[in-house]
Amino acid sequence: MAVFIPKLQEILRRIDGRGYKAYQDIKGVYETGEFLLSIDHVQGDPFASPSRLSVKVPLEESGFPPELYSSKVRRIALQDYLARAFDMGIAAIASGRRGTGRSGLIAIDAGGQEVLERNAVLIEGKWLEARFVVGLPAAGRTVLGHQAEEMLCGELPEIVRRALYYRSHDGKKVQMHVESIEDQEFLRAKLKGKGLVAFIGNGSILPRRSGVDERPLRPGADQVVVPFHSPPDLEVEFHLPNKGLVRGMGIPQGITLIVGGGFHGKSTLLRAIERGVYNHIPGDGRELVVTLPEAVKIRAEDGRFVEKVNISPFIGDLPYSKGTKAFSTENASGSTSQAANIMEALEVGARLLLIDEDTSATNFMIRDERMQELVSKDKEPITPFMDKARQLFHDHGVSTILVMGGSGDYFEIADTVILMEEYHPRHVTRQVREILKALPGRRRPEGGEVFGEIPSRRPLPESFDPSRGSRDVKIDAKGLKAILFGTTAIDLSAVEQLVDLSQTRAIGEAIFYYASNYARRGLSLKEGLDLLMADLDRGGLDILVPYKAGNLARPRVFELAAAINRMRSLKVQ
Repeated sequence: MAVFIPKLQEILRRIDGRGYKAYQDIKGVYETGEFLLSIDHVQGDPFASPSRLSVKVPLEESGFPPELYSSKVRRIALQDYLARAFDMGIAAIASGRRGTGRSGLIAIDAGGQEVLERNAVLIEGKWLEARFVVGLPAAGRTVLGHQAEEMLCGELPEIVRRALYYRSHDGKKVQMHVESIEDQEFLRAKLKGKGLVAFIGNGSILPRRSGVDERPLRPGADQVVVPFHSPPDLEVEFHLPNKGLVRGMGIPQGITLIVGGGFHGKSTLLRAIERGVYNHIPGDGRELVVTLPEAVKIRAEDGRFVEKVNISPFIGDLPYSKGTKAFSTENASGSTSQAANIMEALEVGARLLLIDEDTSATNFMIRDERMQELVSKDKEPITPFMDKARQLFHDHGVSTILVMGGSGDYFEIADTVILMEEYHPRHVTRQVREILKALPGRRRPEGGEVFGEIPSRRPLPESFDPSRGSRDVKIDAKGLKAILFGTTAIDLSAVEQLVDLSQTRAIGEAIFYYASNYARRGLSLKEGLDLLMADLDRGGLDILVPYKAGNLARPRVFELAAAINRMRSLKVQ
């Protein structure tokens, strides 16, 4: 039952100067007259993970027009906007450091350039809820009660007023944010009906500021930013619900090559396409870059663990009769890891593969005619991707977009060829056909008549032990690309479409949820993960943890499967 905020002030004044554990007395729910403040978890000391708090505003009193959250995509977009507004309110109002360790911290999981489904801000039933963390102030391990009072009873209400009430916002900006996300979702859903796997809108800004800064590149003294513009014969148009008519380059189903000289924008275009599985905030430059949701970036990954994956479509029996229909290794090579990455993605439903020659194993991608003459096929277990890509599309309907600057042999199998010149795309498929007539290839296809099987695997329940020491469950995200699941380290450094630390956290918790609910039921990996994703559709991210959290973002099934497949404790049937 909620108590009035004067009660919180009274407690904070009473515990001022006492030991840090006295902060446990403030746990509970408080009525401020404008919103409910819930102190859900109190940290054990000033150096521990900060305390978890939440505020709930009656949705009707918040004043946001119902049409801004009338559908799932609009609700996610508005929640995203409000989390960012809350974060901006913190930056404008909160005083910051107030003592030892994390003292004085107020933070919310607001996200980056992508708009993801999160649990930092939720619109549910009659409430608008924001979840955030606070570093309760202390000098050493002595409570600074008066400073905590200033934070929780002074700064926090002002942050809430700025962020969670419609009257504090520019209504046009809120509407633009929601409508932009709705348009992106609409556009992505229309790709398949037009026979496309990706769309890049005219005027898009594809380059980013740096390898660690995903904001759009800005023009400068030594920086030229070239807006994207489609070649005329690849241009398509869509009528979006809010923006209206848009035009841009449509990439058709099948096999597409992106070619060109070094530093002319090939990989930049592919990176934009791989991020096009997510919606982007207005002003990002990539709002009109959308890709099939089932697109997966594939690369070589030397040293990765592989457990009973059928890589036989690409790699036949190895020396000394080692089979590859259930291939396992503790230390995969470039070619075997790339083959495993493809087959694992196909196993859980990939419909588009994105590949860059720069991050691929050379012997996996191509074997030219001279090498064929020197090393006969019966002595070479690897069937290059070039000889399987066409079969993969014909037999399973899986398309490929491939950046290729070093081998014209791929012209033989390409349906579409896009040449990048100084960041300008040209459609050169007809020119490529003329080159093939003038310079016919002489290498022999090595892929056989069909692609091969994509079997399902069943993870065994003993694969998943989250215990560590005296703790029954210990799951930590160690940065964006690493998870510690019990004593098992999961390396996600080569999983390139994982874009947010909160997704990584959610993946760790989702593995435990999967293990607890589905790994013991004899289901295939895809069946179990499909059920998990359906549970997330119904119950949201809160189903993943037994306490109220606000730092989870929804991952795709492909990144979740990638994490499970990289667990060195994994055993499958």
